[in-house]
Amino acid sequence: MYAEYGEEVEFLIVYIREAHPTDGRVSGGNTRAGINFKQPKTFDERQAVAKEMCTKLKVKIPAIIDNLDDKVGRDYSGMPDRLYLIGEDGKVVFKGARGPRGFKPEELEKEIILTLLGALNSPEM
Repeated sequence: MYAEYGEEVEFLIVYIREAHPTDGRVSGGNTRAGINFKQPKTFDERQAVAKEMCTKLKVKIPAIIDNLDDKVGRDYSGMPDRLYLIGEDGKVVFKGARGPRGFKPEELEKEIILTLLGALNSPEM
């Protein structure tokens, strides 16, 4: 999706608190992927974990990092993962259900297509 729509839509990953830290609820999926980390206690630690996770998973989408107060994660109810589409006006166009079961990229893609088609049909074009 990023490869297909990245020229028209700005994609970002917001790295929030670790959902399955080794000093908490460990995930078998994280273990298999080799991305087991303790819950970062400083912003520098969180930044290092995010960088390593992006490297190991070969993530190409730009990532930004939530502060240790977890404001973005709380405000967007992003734990453990969630998809959003924010319009150019800053308003939420699409809010997916919470992951992992609610993590459905095909629903986001549908909204991206509808939003782009709407922009093409707007009188300003």
